Amino acid sequence: EVQLVESGGGLVQAGGSLRLSCAASGFTVDDYAIGWFRQAPGKEREALSCISSRDSSTWYADSVKGRFTISSDNAKNTVYLQMNSLTPEDTAVYYCVRRINCYGTYDYWGQGTQVTVSS
Repeated sequence: EVQLVESGGGLVQAGGSLRLSCAASGFTVDDYAIGWFRQAPGKEREALSCISSRDSSTWYADSVKGRFTISSDNAKNTVYLQMNSLTPEDTAVYYCVRRINCYGTYDYWGQGTQVTVSS
């Protein structure tokens, strides 16, 4: 059974950092791309970042470029999102998804983890 489980969310002050984890099971992250999305109340879902080990590529949205870093630990079958210089505008539920590649469709989602940034 394919599963994605996010963790690492929480409450942090503006300017702080968090590292989100996306633990995968039922497949190998090395064979797919893993992306991160977020959704804030009343806002559209936003794609943030993606990593593909197969072609060693990463992608970032302009809104997080330079502040967020995506990485993969294939031995742990886990993908991380290091988030620095957080602002209240980063407050949202963060999800990881499995994708065929970083520009393709996605088929499995995690349950999400809440990130709240206080001012």
